[in-house]
Amino acid sequence: MNFSLTQMPLRNVKPRTEGVTMVMDKGLSLEEARQFIENAIPHVDMIKLGFGTAYVTPKLREKIELYQGAGIPVYFGGTLFEAFLIRNQFNDYISLCKDYQISYMEVSDGSIVIPHAEKCGYIEKLSTIGTVLSEVGSKDAEHIIPPYKWIELMRAELSAGASYVIAEAREAGNVGIYRGSGEVREGLVQEILTQIPGEKILWEAPQKVQQLYFIELLGANVNLGNIAPGEIIALEAMRIGLRGDTFNLFLDK
Repeated sequence: MNFSLTQMPLRNVKPRTEGVTMVMDKGLSLEEARQFIENAIPHVDMIKLGFGTAYVTPKLREKIELYQGAGIPVYFGGTLFEAFLIRNQFNDYISLCKDYQISYMEVSDGSIVIPHAEKCGYIEKLSTIGTVLSEVGSKDAEHIIPPYKWIELMRAELSAGASYVIAEAREAGNVGIYRGSGEVREGLVQEILTQIPGEKILWEAPQKVQQLYFIELLGANVNLGNIAPGEIIALEAMRIGLRGDTFNLFLDK
């Protein structure tokens, strides 16, 4: 940090497994990625190439190597995994990850229906070659999953080998753990936390009000994902009480 302040929360430092920040890259140019890295290195733990953007991203290999060279793991969005799967190209997906030296992989079923035992099988296979993040929740706003089912799915996917379970929200933050308005489904979140360890959940929280909710609920070292590249410094400041929204959160009373 640039100077000293008292009464600051203890923020886990990299490499960390709790308090991680996942940034979604939805199409940064190579030069934009370079500029982002200047500020990102201390604060970003992983970068997701959102949904299927990797397929159409110019200079994809150079971008991935740029992130990896900065020590930031990068992985393909879960939608791309599903695109391979629905075309019966699971082995091709594995080959793709190996070709780009991608060691983080997202397994999701938000766009297609995968029997859950089968999904857990993919998690188990991929966990033998890398770190798996498995996404729970549908991208269909009309598909409401009851809390007990979220818990059941998350528990099974962690048991299958996922390092984190991702609570679905899409890049807009308006499905899954959120209502269409972006409001947190608080009862759902709190019920999930009665059974699933918070350090094992990556909460997708693209909106500031959503990030604030989880920081207030779980503290500075909550795992947050789908953060926009331009918001990374602002989020880190909010995590440690240096934004108006959290200013009094960590001060001694």
